[in-house]
Amino acid sequence: MGFLGRLRDSLARTKQQLSSRFDELVGRAESGGGDAASQADTLEGLEEILISADVGVAATGRIVSAVRERMRRGEHLRDLVKEEILAVFDGVEPVAPSAARPQVVLVVGVNGTGKTTTVGKLANLLRALGEQPVICAADTFRAAAVEQLEIWAQRAGVDMVRARAGADPAAVVFDAIAAGKARGRDVVLVDTAGRLHTRVNLMTELEKIRRVASREVEGAPHEVLLVLDATVGQNGVTQAREFMGAAGVNGIVLTKLDGTAKGGVAVAIAHDLKLPIRYVGVGEGIADLVPFSAAEYVDALFEESW
Repeated sequence: MGFLGRLRDSLARTKQQLSSRFDELVGRAESGGGDAASQADTLEGLEEILISADVGVAATGRIVSAVRERMRRGEHLRDLVKEEILAVFDGVEPVAPSAARPQVVLVVGVNGTGKTTTVGKLANLLRALGEQPVICAADTFRAAAVEQLEIWAQRAGVDMVRARAGADPAAVVFDAIAAGKARGRDVVLVDTAGRLHTRVNLMTELEKIRRVASREVEGAPHEVLLVLDATVGQNGVTQAREFMGAAGVNGIVLTKLDGTAKGGVAVAIAHDLKLPIRYVGVGEGIADLVPFSAAEYVDALFEESW
């Protein structure tokens, strides 16, 4: 199964949550005659459906408002909703590409979101796409994290640079970038320690890592990917907002999408934070990380089920 098919399958629980209700809403809208009372009922139902899928209050308000204006011109509800959600994603600026080698990608987030496993899966994905990554184990305070990452690196068939327990994480990043240059690698994936934005010492450490990377490779870090757990819904948006300023986050990895009916949170992230969703986790296996496609996401959620 290709990337897009796997993304579609991962949204099954969210689609199940809203599909029958949305299909019913579309049916009522198309048979309601288009009078003011019918349209008001349709829009109220649409708002409830979007909120229940964790699209978020602000994004839902924008979508419903835009649909209200266009419904008056007789356009079909399903097409309207899909187009307006796509417009939310289209309003997000992608990360500017860089020709620098190796690319440096920092992976950050709180503990428990699947950050370390995401690094291993991302290494595997990049390798499948023809890139040659090297993993940097910059979480030097948790021996278990390094051991776990080493297993993932072996499974992905990529190199890993590590240091002794308690070593300076920025020094490990320096060594990994040097190794990446010497071995002709395309990407250095840096697994950082899980942290809360309120932990000043850990955020200072992250800033030091960014400074070291910027000295070694022009424009580095080229991406700072925040790993969010889709099952926490709107709390993930709050987490992301808190990390953006402190860590320079410019992209999102949304994990555990297959395990939640709150898959609408992707829309909230795009609307509220203007951050691109780069990858989504669709399962627990090493191949279960796929590039995010807004068009496929919207099609999967709102395709007709009858």
